[in-house]
Amino acid sequence: MFKILRDALRIQEIRRRILYVLFMLVIIRLGSQIPVPGVNTEFFKSYFEGNNANDAFNFLNAFTGGGFSSFSILALSITPYITASIIVQLLTIAIPQLEEMHRDGEDGRKKLTAITRILTVGLSLFESIAMCIGFGNRGLITNMNAINVIVVVAALTAGSTLLMWFGEQINEKGIGNGISMVLLINILSRVPIDMVTLYENFVQGKTVARATLAWVIIIAVILGVVVLTLILNGAERRIPVQYSQKMVGRRLVGGQASHIPLKVNTGGVIPIIFASSIMSFPGIIVTMTGKSPSGIGGKIINMLSSSHWFNRSDWLSSVGVLIYIFLVVFFAYFYTSITFNPMEVADNMKKSGGFIPGIRPGKATEDYLKNVLKYIIFIGAVGLVIVAIIPHIFNGLFNADVSFGGTSLIIIVSVILETLKQIESMMLVRNYKGFLGA
Repeated sequence: MFKILRDALRIQEIRRRILYVLFMLVIIRLGSQIPVPGVNTEFFKSYFEGNNANDAFNFLNAFTGGGFSSFSILALSITPYITASIIVQLLTIAIPQLEEMHRDGEDGRKKLTAITRILTVGLSLFESIAMCIGFGNRGLITNMNAINVIVVVAALTAGSTLLMWFGEQINEKGIGNGISMVLLINILSRVPIDMVTLYENFVQGKTVARATLAWVIIIAVILGVVVLTLILNGAERRIPVQYSQKMVGRRLVGGQASHIPLKVNTGGVIPIIFASSIMSFPGIIVTMTGKSPSGIGGKIINMLSSSHWFNRSDWLSSVGVLIYIFLVVFFAYFYTSITFNPMEVADNMKKSGGFIPGIRPGKATEDYLKNVLKYIIFIGAVGLVIVAIIPHIFNGLFNADVSFGGTSLIIIVSVILETLKQIESMMLVRNYKGFLGA
């Protein structure tokens, strides 16, 4: 990795793009420190310190790099854009007009991008207004009146829209996916704080032997999750494809062999985000109303909250893990069915004269791809569950109280690997240009 970066920094164009990304990330982190006018910035800090925060708020705070707990102008982060993108992807399957745009090349993608932007602004407005309604009278807004509410809503909406624009600028003038870069820098900014928390909980004041054992366990858990994430992110099933030879004019073309790379983790981190969002939604509603349910309702809310899982004093709440596993597996299959169409792949192969050895083109190829997908999606979903649950086990059994988890680690590893691949591709293209120019 370091060799790739060292070689890349020697190339002026790539160096300029990398510096541009770093500059934008610094601006984003500075923006995360600017509070929204007219709010009590200590409200959510005390809220989090009192362990009252819902899982979704903890999730949002990790994705904003602490910007949510300090209620900065970037408190909503890039999550409205991510949600809007997912909604548009889902609607593309359900609405024929959107599906036509998706297949309409560059013009269609521009229209879908415009729809996503509009939906992002709408979601930002909705979330901002919900924050003001839910927490305004409880101390978030220092002087609850129409002017202050409008200022808060406008600031949060503008901050989320600005981050969306930053992400698009990184796509155009920098390296890597801009939205992923925003998430990466926010998640990484919380890692030092989490390491300090681990030190205070398990090392500070302990004997040398116990402190050493604690560090060994902490490092082993982190490295184990990172290695599993690397394996999960890089694993793929390669389906061999052979292309038949045919005459074009007086030349015989074709006959080459290729393959279809089917990633084991076909859904990426999306199944975890979907599952976490659904399980956190009831808790968000309860938190907004300011009421604390008791009895069966309270037990159900605890089951849906990952902060209660694997708690030695409340093992009943760990039943929610089974619901979480089911949702992750379900969304892994669901999202893959949206993003990968075996029938379309089989038709394209047939049109280009390609076939899988031993499998007839057309319907037989489609059935074969569906059968293979069933197995690799399940393996990927199980891998996702393992990576996501290990930090929850550690937090629950030992009360680690850290914000980074399996979802964060998957994002960190995936973004770094994809960025390095893009840098390598740019270096390879430059070398080809130099060779042709010579």
